[in-house]
Amino acid sequence: MPQTSSIPVNFDELAEHFFTKGWCRFPFDPQLATWVAEARPQACTTVNDPEFAVWLRYGGTWFAGVNALANDTDGRVDTNGSALIGMAIDFIARKLGLEVGRDFAWDRGQVSVCYPGYPQPMDGETDGAFRYRVKRDAAHLDGLHPVGAERRRHLNETHAFILGIPLTEADENASPLIVWDGSHEMIREAMLHCYEDVAPEHWVNLDVTDAYQTVRREIFKSCPRTIVQARPGECYLVHRLALHGVAPWGEDAKAEEDGRMIVYFRPELIAGEKQSSASWLHAP
Repeated sequence: MPQTSSIPVNFDELAEHFFTKGWCRFPFDPQLATWVAEARPQACTTVNDPEFAVWLRYGGTWFAGVNALANDTDGRVDTNGSALIGMAIDFIARKLGLEVGRDFAWDRGQVSVCYPGYPQPMDGETDGAFRYRVKRDAAHLDGLHPVGAERRRHLNETHAFILGIPLTEADENASPLIVWDGSHEMIREAMLHCYEDVAPEHWVNLDVTDAYQTVRREIFKSCPRTIVQARPGECYLVHRLALHGVAPWGEDAKAEEDGRMIVYFRPELIAGEKQSSASWLHAP
């Protein structure tokens, strides 16, 4: 495939799309392309590392790779390598008001790889959970973790955003990211009702399962399901409150031999400080 050319970017237009839809995509960025060239070999090594074998799931069709990329807090995957910089990071600073080192540090990236046939049934997963993965793209909100035997949802992580960086060529049928347009504001409203009379430092103790499941059903009814796909050197930014998931691998999907490989970063807001929960809910 021919390489996409770098084009002028209007941050105001991107910001309007981001805050309305809950995501935006950035065109080819030479600075990001340099980082991708350095990160891909390390990511490929990670997939075959026995230390991370636990992340190969669904009959070997998905390597979840949570925090598997060995990058530092500047995003470098090598001591002498490139920091994670470029137009997307500039956009995050200018339009989200979040700066690396002041408001967040890069977490270790997730190396998410899908292969033909994703998903296959997995041991220990209920039939209902598998159907949800197939029919609803395993739609979820990052940071709301299932707790206990009944898997009740609690806010355990307050992310600043989700940044997706493709490392391989893959078409939009190869298990792309799915985002429900505008879902971030519906989730914000639902969570505001849950937390309005609770101090932020106690939000982690609150069970929000019922409210979350209710708003999720409403999102499926009213929000467009959108494929968000990019190529190496491009990337996309997803709002921290947006409902999102991963589509099944399509019958005619095409991707490189290494699969559909994307690095996701989900840095936490002001980690360790109680105001991070309030920022997670109230910030634009």
